[in-house]
Amino acid sequence: MRAAIMHETGSPLVIEEVEIDDPMPGEVLVKVLASGLCHSDLHVIQGKLTNPLPVILGHEAAGVVEAVGAGVTYVSPGDRVVTFPLPFCGECDECMLGRPNLCSAKPNRTPEDAPRVRSRGQAVGTYSFVGGFAEKMLVHERSVVRIPDEVPIEVAALLGCGVVTGVGAVANTAKVKPGETVAVIGCGGVGLNVIQGARLAGAGRIIAIDRVASKLDHARKMGATDVIDASLVDPVAAVQELCGGVDHALEVVGLAQTFEQGLAMLGAGGTLTLVGAPPETATGSVHLLSLLWERRVQGSLMGSARSRVDIPRLAQHYLAGNLELDSLVSRRIKLEEINEGFEDMLSGEVARTVIVFD
Repeated sequence: MRAAIMHETGSPLVIEEVEIDDPMPGEVLVKVLASGLCHSDLHVIQGKLTNPLPVILGHEAAGVVEAVGAGVTYVSPGDRVVTFPLPFCGECDECMLGRPNLCSAKPNRTPEDAPRVRSRGQAVGTYSFVGGFAEKMLVHERSVVRIPDEVPIEVAALLGCGVVTGVGAVANTAKVKPGETVAVIGCGGVGLNVIQGARLAGAGRIIAIDRVASKLDHARKMGATDVIDASLVDPVAAVQELCGGVDHALEVVGLAQTFEQGLAMLGAGGTLTLVGAPPETATGSVHLLSLLWERRVQGSLMGSARSRVDIPRLAQHYLAGNLELDSLVSRRIKLEEINEGFEDMLSGEVARTVIVFD
């Protein structure tokens, strides 16, 4: 099969022929039909997040099950599935407490097992237990979620990361209540889904903040009631002028500056939820006295999602017309165009670029 492999930090991905193993017990072989380009992948390419090399990036993918290993009961060959980059064991304390996204014993092959993917005899890693920038994926069955056939495959791919991360951050982590005010900092692929999550939650005011005018236009279509162009005005002052302070700020950029801005936007008793993945070395300052007014800061990992519960529900929301996901697919590309796809991401003009396989 062909895969886009990262060999060096900061270098273009290389399309190569690789060998993929047969499924071991508990594993699933998936033919990839669509795979989204996410900022987390870009962070690895840029060296902002570290990962052993060589590796097949990509964690937001959808396809059809080709084969299953012994003991697999959740899916069968022919099933359409999306991947979720945080497989769960179902037995650790985190899983038993209903937080499978924080699983501490994620199922994976051991060093004694054969590698899932090889290139010229060398083991190749698969990012986030997935490796979706390839024609096939070999993953644990708890890395996949069944989806209805009616969901278009490009849209389906987004469900496993961008959509569940954004909507889940609102519903599961922040727990936004009807009538509350919400500021969303960053209106890319995930941020637009945060906006949709706030709309679904019944937020009274949804303030979208970005530095790109086209993203703000898109944000209005997704449910933002107000928009702030941070390239023209101080976003904190603009939020305070609109409503004094928000009940929730959700930061979807992953920068110290936007973290600090989000905290400054909160009203008394407000909550800042970090959604965007920051570089590993990033730090942010906190004005400690402001926290005495019961302001809170928390993180949201993949929308605090319970993958096999939340992703099917989001698929049903889409089919019922409650989630607008078609417009999130800004560009469809081939695997050979993957490096150009990441260049487009750097421009800030795309919501999501999706690799579509024949």
